[in-house]
Amino acid sequence: MDAPGDPEGPRLPRGDDPPGSARETPRQLSREQLFVLISAASINLGSMMCYSILGPFFPKEAEKKGVSNTVTGMIFGCYALFDLLASLVFGKYLVQIGAKFMFVAGMFVSGGVTILFGVLDQVPEGPIFIAMCFLVRVADAVSFAAAITASFSILVKAFPNNVATVLGSLEIFSGLGLVLGPPLGGFLYQSFGYEVPFIFLGCIVLLMVPLNMYILPNYDSDPGEHSFWKLITLPKVALIAFVINSLSACFGFLDPTLSLFVLEKFNLPAGYVGLVFLGLALSYAISSPLFGLLSDKIPHLRKWFLVWGNIITAGCYMLLGPIPILHIKSQLWLLVLILVLNGISAGMSIIPTIPEILSCAYENGFEEGLSTLGLVSGLFSATWSVGAFIGPTLGGFLYEKIGFEWAAAVQGLWSLTSGLTMGLFYLWEHSRRRRSKLQNIPSTEEERTALLPDDI
Repeated sequence: MDAPGDPEGPRLPRGDDPPGSARETPRQLSREQLFVLISAASINLGSMMCYSILGPFFPKEAEKKGVSNTVTGMIFGCYALFDLLASLVFGKYLVQIGAKFMFVAGMFVSGGVTILFGVLDQVPEGPIFIAMCFLVRVADAVSFAAAITASFSILVKAFPNNVATVLGSLEIFSGLGLVLGPPLGGFLYQSFGYEVPFIFLGCIVLLMVPLNMYILPNYDSDPGEHSFWKLITLPKVALIAFVINSLSACFGFLDPTLSLFVLEKFNLPAGYVGLVFLGLALSYAISSPLFGLLSDKIPHLRKWFLVWGNIITAGCYMLLGPIPILHIKSQLWLLVLILVLNGISAGMSIIPTIPEILSCAYENGFEEGLSTLGLVSGLFSATWSVGAFIGPTLGGFLYEKIGFEWAAAVQGLWSLTSGLTMGLFYLWEHSRRRRSKLQNIPSTEEERTALLPDDI
């Protein structure tokens, strides 16, 4: 492997590596790599389905139990808060706990608490119902943090040369989970009631546990010397974390607000509300592999993806309502179109983040190994969770106070700020490197002196 200072991380092999090694090209997947992909795909699909199933019907169900929109937003948001805390702990102690054990245990607990969420309609309304919702969501958040932190680390360990391509390709399954979750949840809820969607999905996740126990490989590594603090205090990493915050907040904002807005504005039944989420999830799933491939093949495009993806996302949220000052009438086809564009811009911004953080970490002396991968994956999950907590919590509050149109515009300003800040940083970085190169170029007289032999 290359030295940690190599800005592009490990390079493609020269053909001398043994078959089945983690450094093989993606054209010849080893059995181990194939099993890793299957395991990662299963957690992406299962977790996203369980996460997104709440969107179409839980806000209305919570209203029946006397829960306000603000508290509903907090129930969505607490998931991200505890996902944040758990991700930091699991990322730090990944090597000591073991990546495979963390992955499998997280998936097992996640399936169990998903089933528990299905019986909450039997709980008395008021404070008891609210407390049980928070308790189950916290348990689900901790289990998800364990599984996804381990999954990211194992993936990057198995595919060191094609990080963005693999992550982007697996977002197909994340997007598929987001696509299937809302309409499937809405249909099962409409047909069979509140309990069935959660019991059905929880059982699917539990069935994936023995499969992953059998096929997922073990990766051993020594604990690293670096910490989250050293990683997050790198200026570039801190700004990328801000980008991740803004993007996750945009996604989280839609959970407690979009279904209510669609129900009130267009009078759609619950089963059809889930289909509105389809535009966002499907476009994200389709575009992510393309942006991942481009990020690996042409690394200098990553910075442009990060910047323009955020700016386009900001524009989408201005038009999602749309914002009243534009005097554009809200229409269902326009809403779906904006969600499709938002899915593409989200893929453009999210996929390059982990390769960019890894490159920055290696440039600043972090060792190449599972310990650093645990830090990076934990940091990504944690910073994503910050935005995913603020997004629905602030979104639910703003929805009550100023309405969906203005609330979405406020959310868009966050994404615009992160995109412009990232762009300014890249301009400064380019200017600094250019000045450094110019200072290292010798003058004409110095060149002549260096080129002349000593005896002349």
